[in-house]
Amino acid sequence: MTEAGDHPLVAAVKPLVDAMGAELLGPEQAQADDVVLAWEGEDVIAVRLPQLSDSLDHILAAMERRHGRPLAELDRRTKQEVVRTLEARGAFSVRHGVETVAGALGVSRFTVYNYLNRENGSKAE
Repeated sequence: MTEAGDHPLVAAVKPLVDAMGAELLGPEQAQADDVVLAWEGEDVIAVRLPQLSDSLDHILAAMERRHGRPLAELDRRTKQEVVRTLEARGAFSVRHGVETVAGALGVSRFTVYNYLNRENGSKAE
């Protein structure tokens, strides 16, 4: 058997785990809330999911990397697109989500709510 890090299951799930901001562990390190992944009946790896607030920070950092600059430096239209994407990913269901996003975008909470209301208003039409 190969080392867990060389296992094809690990290679397959690692991009998803990284995108979620989760952590890979040996199955023997798994705690009650971790997800243990098995291959052909044998436990191979455990995934420790991040706390929701950590996930939001991870998503914001990934968006900055995607845009190639701090989110606060984006133009208004792009910031509105960021807010739409974050809303679709559930960012505003996290406690202090609006405040966290507003800080990352360099705008007020009121502005984030306006972006959200504008998007929701156009869906209703």
